[in-house]
Amino acid sequence: TEVDFYILSEDSSDARQSFACRLTDKAFKQGRRVYIHTADEASAKHLDQLLWDFRPQSFLPHCLATSTADEPIVIGYSDSPGNHSDVLINLALQVPDFVGRFERVTEVVTQAPEIREPLRQSARYYKDRGYPVKFNKL
Repeated sequence: TEVDFYILSEDSSDARQSFACRLTDKAFKQGRRVYIHTADEASAKHLDQLLWDFRPQSFLPHCLATSTADEPIVIGYSDSPGNHSDVLINLALQVPDFVGRFERVTEVVTQAPEIREPLRQSARYYKDRGYPVKFNKL
């Protein structure tokens, strides 16, 4: 599992979700399967709508997580990512238990203290467990 932190200069949670849409679009164009992990159902539904509106000229085949979800892009908030194991975009503020099954993990950091501080702890968690971690300042 490779872990990338993308550090944004903005401080809004909307910036995290918009950047997650960009990452999802890029990964999909590379033929990757993406699981986007959110903190709760409301966040998952909001991101679902953002992906529908993201780029009107391009379609990102996605769905909310269910036991039968098999789209290339799945948005969930529970303890199970289903059969996904390629790319995880984690928008929750803690590391999910299933992180080790993914090839790539992405964390999106903004400058808001309520986001930045928990994600610093996540970075320590990954490093302490030997995951290769890269930090990308944008």
